[in-house]
Amino acid sequence: MKKIIALTAGAAFALSATTALAADKLTLQLKWVTQAQFGGYYVAKDKGFYEEADLDVEIKPGGPDIAPPQVIAGGGADVVVEWMPAALAAREKGVALVNIAQPFKRSGMMLTCRKDTGIASPEDFKGKTLGVWFSGNEFPFLSWMSKLGMSTEGGDDGVTVLKQGFNVDPLIQKQADCVSTMTYNEYWQVIDAGFTPDDLVVFNYTDQGVATLEDGLYTLEDNLADPEMVDKLARFVAASMKGWEYARENPEEAADIVLENDASGAQTEKHQRRMMEEVNKLTEGTDGSLDVAAAETTVESLLTGGDAPVITKKPEGAWSDVVTKKAMSMSK
Repeated sequence: MKKIIALTAGAAFALSATTALAADKLTLQLKWVTQAQFGGYYVAKDKGFYEEADLDVEIKPGGPDIAPPQVIAGGGADVVVEWMPAALAAREKGVALVNIAQPFKRSGMMLTCRKDTGIASPEDFKGKTLGVWFSGNEFPFLSWMSKLGMSTEGGDDGVTVLKQGFNVDPLIQKQADCVSTMTYNEYWQVIDAGFTPDDLVVFNYTDQGVATLEDGLYTLEDNLADPEMVDKLARFVAASMKGWEYARENPEEAADIVLENDASGAQTEKHQRRMMEEVNKLTEGTDGSLDVAAAETTVESLLTGGDAPVITKKPEGAWSDVVTKKAMSMSK
């Protein structure tokens, strides 16, 4: 009898130890492919910050055929990285996304033009061809053109819109006078193609007053009604922000971590290190809390973005600070 009791006690101890070691699983869906744009999350996983927060985080890369709102709506993720225009559009269509943190404090979106086109100011866009990303990324541009009073249907007093792929070929091949670029990515593709900064005129969306919030963290509204899920999300946000802080302090190591996680092998060391430096400028000075004024500016921009605005009414409940407040209390 004593032998049986001893075995039972040992089994109970083993079960207890296994339970103690079992971390909470959480799946993060990225907006795009593995690159330094998402460096903070890869750093947090690599350096053990998620593990320290008792989390087992799976990071799923995105791509041109992956829409984060659809992934989370289908149960494929707990959290997604998304731009606010796309998140608000999805919310209005029935996917109850809520912004729970905003690691990117500033927008990196720009319009980059060849100087030899004669463009020196936005007024010079008239009669020109401009490359624009679609799939939800066109709305800041449409809002800007609406603000300038310029038609996007072409003509001498309007602009011709070229639907741009995620490259800068139209500028290089002179199919467009300007193309959409990000400070941390496509702008440097233009430079690598042989242009110098003096060959270009750059218009930053933030400077033009039409920037929208990018790369926020979103979850489904129902998750915020579950205290255990809120706790898990708060641990995730706190560890992720620790990852972003480490990336700012160690940009070269952070870029190397990203490269180690790039299963495609498509990324280069030079480009990822440069991207990490530029992305760090966008996350600097934030603890992950959403700037509500910036969110409201985004909403106003989307409501007035041309003849077919991305949202038709001001959203309610589209952002919440319940997760970031709990995350900040954990970081103290």
